[in-house]
Amino acid sequence: MKKREKSSGGIFKALDDRKKPVIGEEVTPKPIRHIERPVKLPFLTDLDEGSEKYGSAEDMQDKWGLSEKQATLGGVKKRRLLGLAIASAAFILLIVGVFYILPRVLPELFRGTNIELFVEPVINYEFTDSDYRVVVNSTVALMSAPAPDSARLAEVLFNEPVKFVGNSDNGYCKIKTRDGLIGYVKASSLIEDMKSIEPDEHQYKLIVSDPSKNIMTHASNGTLITKVMMNTVLYADIKREGVYQVALPGGDKGWIGSSGVIELSPRASIEVVSSRYFVSSVLTFVNSKYIENGMSINGASVNGVVYVCAEVNGIELPRTMAEQAKAGTEVVLEPDAVTGQIMIDQILPGDILFLSNPKKAPGDKTIYEMAVCTDTGTLFMLSPARTTVRLRNFQSGDEICDRIITVRRVFSSKVVN
Repeated sequence: MKKREKSSGGIFKALDDRKKPVIGEEVTPKPIRHIERPVKLPFLTDLDEGSEKYGSAEDMQDKWGLSEKQATLGGVKKRRLLGLAIASAAFILLIVGVFYILPRVLPELFRGTNIELFVEPVINYEFTDSDYRVVVNSTVALMSAPAPDSARLAEVLFNEPVKFVGNSDNGYCKIKTRDGLIGYVKASSLIEDMKSIEPDEHQYKLIVSDPSKNIMTHASNGTLITKVMMNTVLYADIKREGVYQVALPGGDKGWIGSSGVIELSPRASIEVVSSRYFVSSVLTFVNSKYIENGMSINGASVNGVVYVCAEVNGIELPRTMAEQAKAGTEVVLEPDAVTGQIMIDQILPGDILFLSNPKKAPGDKTIYEMAVCTDTGTLFMLSPARTTVRLRNFQSGDEICDRIITVRRVFSSKVVN
């Protein structure tokens, strides 16, 4: 078999066969297109070569029929600014219409209809009398005379409405409380602005059920504005998780925690609960310092404690011991048939006992002090030294049983909440 002879052809041979220039041989120049022989393009045939020059300016107004503003670059910029101004004006008008004009126009259009969105809330003001005042201090002593050494009749609480009766000496003024007590308080403890307690001005009514609560400047990490006591009534418009923003006397705002606070609608009253809740409230004052007719954790009396604890559990009572002795229903205590002594199991938790003076004369029925039964055989009452309110045990035959003038039942153990 013959081997295929190596071919010397192909592309490489074709390249080699090209005529290579020989040194010294004259090279024929390539043709060059000169400017004196320009290319004639069909769409340029209508141009007069003698009059037209490359790059000459054109009159845009005459050539294209444009106005003077359209023929200049400055006109485009002005049109853009004008368009931006028109858009901004339209946006502003839209905002004004939605947030200012519509809220004023639509209620008039739908006035008298039943469309709930446009029903105006009816505000019935409670404190229109110019003699009303509101308390701005945590607690204020109500005195029998315009002097600090006079007898303490009761106390009034923060944000409580009272009626101004007249001015007095020594910076005191004469007032009347909601339950009819008349006495003297420091004039500086009252202001005339009643907006903080107008029910229809607010969304929520709050009643403090803890012994005390702090009102702060902010919802968290604020500073203390004031401390309010049990049975203080506040009104709020903003509710967040765990806190309320409350209205304060004078137009200020503050924040209070939701724990230990009863939330109601602005004109609602607290529902009456069973006696065990009343007793639970009373027990929070155990070992508090005693103050004559005091009704706060800073200084309490038994009648003051009964007043605030009854109120936060749904029953309104007077503030004074003499009036409380008429409240509720009387419990008639039957003596034991054998011993003739009072059976203390007839006195139930929540019952209020009114006692005579331990040094009383025979037959004296004057009420000297009072106590609250917190459990069978246990009383919440003033300590013998009259320095604190505390718990004391008793049983049948004790001298306390001989001092009982009347027992009043204000709360029923059968009421279920």
